[in-house]
Amino acid sequence: MRDEQARTGFIYGLAAYFIWGFFPVFFKQLKHLNPLEVVSHRIFWSMIFLTILIVANGQITVIRRVLADRRALWYLFVTSLLISTNWLVFIYAVGKGEVLQSSLGYFMTPLINVLLGVIILRERLRPWQIASIVLAMGGVAVQLIMVGKLPLIALVLAATFGLYGLLRKIAPVEALSGLAVETAMLAVPAMGFLFYTGFSNGGHFVGRLPSDTFFLPMAGVLTAVPLILFAAAARRLRLTTIGFLQYITPSLHFFQAVFLYHETFDTAHLISFCCIWTGLLIYTIDSRFNS
Repeated sequence: MRDEQARTGFIYGLAAYFIWGFFPVFFKQLKHLNPLEVVSHRIFWSMIFLTILIVANGQITVIRRVLADRRALWYLFVTSLLISTNWLVFIYAVGKGEVLQSSLGYFMTPLINVLLGVIILRERLRPWQIASIVLAMGGVAVQLIMVGKLPLIALVLAATFGLYGLLRKIAPVEALSGLAVETAMLAVPAMGFLFYTGFSNGGHFVGRLPSDTFFLPMAGVLTAVPLILFAAAARRLRLTTIGFLQYITPSLHFFQAVFLYHETFDTAHLISFCCIWTGLLIYTIDSRFNS
């Protein structure tokens, strides 16, 4: 039974990370919009899509149980803030031609998970794990020294998604019901913003580009599906396995940034990425032989 759960979780995780990996291609179609408007549509249409799934799967009673659990609600309140921040920063990065930074952020996420394990779960670091974190910090330092600024986009993406993954793993709630409640918490401010932009003639859903009318609802579906898959995978897999799968998304982002969007990749970026990649390699090997 455990092996079967692990196989199912691996398939779920693989699908989630591949979908996320091609997000830059999708959200480039909406780069002319305000990132806050795109995030609000992601939340609104995700809520519609998830409501349909909840009703179709007969999980209304499950939602009621989650709403009655104060501990679960606190977890989901925090995770909703984390994931919405992650969405907003990622969409901003894509629109500003910073896909390379987004890939750096998601490459750093497994190492952020190690730090969170130390800080929050009081886990002890093995020597090679310390080395991997030092190398990652060196990669950030290179950007600060040679580029002249901190890679804030990368750091925010890594921190928010690392915390989100940790909290969703320990939250006492299933994947679909948890995501539905998260989305419902975000839906009120999102709908308020959409009504405001609509009445002020600043919205883009109707009466502007026909492509916006298609891509904005699709953003909701593409938001919900991989998050459901990820949450389901996180409950079935070890953190080391999830950490390995996490390399898929930033690798795809990296190749799109360099070869599809021709973003600047100079010596500073090369040294920084080499530090991160070496840290990840050390982390992966250490996890493989000590799990």
